[in-house]
Amino acid sequence: MYMKTRKIPMRMCIGCGEMKPKKELIRIVKSKEGEISLDLTGKKSGRGAYICEDLKCFQKARKARKFEKSFACRISDEIYDEMESELQNE
Repeated sequence: MYMKTRKIPMRMCIGCGEMKPKKELIRIVKSKEGEISLDLTGKKSGRGAYICEDLKCFQKARKARKFEKSFACRISDEIYDEMESELQNE
């Protein structure tokens, strides 16, 4: 009998646009209350966007306002800076 190969969920990094396995990416989530934060567990509820663990991808996405496009809202610099420092500590 053959082992059933599990399908690996793929997601696109909004920084570089590359498709990667979901486990390799960091999820950024917008909750129903409109709060935006890093979701390192991948379990928080809300709208998610994915990004590589690379800080360059985060900065690229920030510069091109990709988070704002995927969440359809304005994101303040404080939130960006907070997420960026969390990523650096990762």
